[in-house]
Amino acid sequence: MTRNLLGELEQRVLLSVLQLGDDAYSVSVALHLEQRTGHDVALATIQVALRRIEEKGLAESWLRSAPPDEGGRQRRYFRVTETGLARLREARQELLSLWQGTSIAKGTA
Repeated sequence: MTRNLLGELEQRVLLSVLQLGDDAYSVSVALHLEQRTGHDVALATIQVALRRIEEKGLAESWLRSAPPDEGGRQRRYFRVTETGLARLREARQELLSLWQGTSIAKGTA
């Protein structure tokens, strides 16, 4: 059994970073998650998750200045690494495997 399972928040954050591409920074990830899930997301929670994901080698970051109309301050942007992509694929397969054979997966529950 894999010891390095992705938590639900890590999966969601990684998927958001993947979907946002070069525009993925803490605020954009939080907004993306709120829009896609309909749930409020604490910015601090996203910042901690991004830091943890980067420490695990699942994402990498760089500093870039925000557009002048947004203050021009530097932001830390993120992208998913090859290791992160592999872990996302693994997590997806594990979930699909668990769903197979359930009545809810067959639409009868």
